[in-house]
Amino acid sequence: MKKKLIIISGPSGAGKTSIVKDIVDTQANLEFSISACSRSKRNSEKEGEDYYFLTPEKFKQRIKDNLFLEWEEVYKNQFYGTLKSEIARISNLGKNAIFDIDVIGALNIKSQFPSNTLSIFIMPPSLKILQERLSYRGSENLESLQKRLSKAKEEIIKSKEFDKIIVNNNLQEAIRQTRISIKIFLEK
Repeated sequence: MKKKLIIISGPSGAGKTSIVKDIVDTQANLEFSISACSRSKRNSEKEGEDYYFLTPEKFKQRIKDNLFLEWEEVYKNQFYGTLKSEIARISNLGKNAIFDIDVIGALNIKSQFPSNTLSIFIMPPSLKILQERLSYRGSENLESLQKRLSKAKEEIIKSKEFDKIIVNNNLQEAIRQTRISIKIFLEK
């Protein structure tokens, strides 16, 4: 059986990371695909668990060496991507990969593996609530908050390209809906 890919995407602050963490903790057949990034590590994040943190120079070198399945420069000198070695690691475990990645990366992977991929877009209830969530996180200054909100508007337009859209009005309900979608997909 060919392993399947589950992509959870959406704007920053929509709740995708919380949803993915809950699902990975409760479903033994899924393994979290750890993305690489070139941004600074947040206090709560761990190297090799939340992300592989690389300098922009090291990230660019890995791009040149064709080591990424997908990558994107999300903001100036802030790169995010999925290393090919990460997919091999998960495959060697005999598990299906679950991703928490940005919209462009999600659509890129979906285009490469259309029949083996389920793409789920986590939609915030509104831009106002998204702004509140990002502000509450305390990791954004005014400039980065405005950048994220502007990007969110662009990402929401692309939501129609996903297999499933789940509005995160209530985190537990969004997790439940995501679980059901994944279960149905894995049983196909």
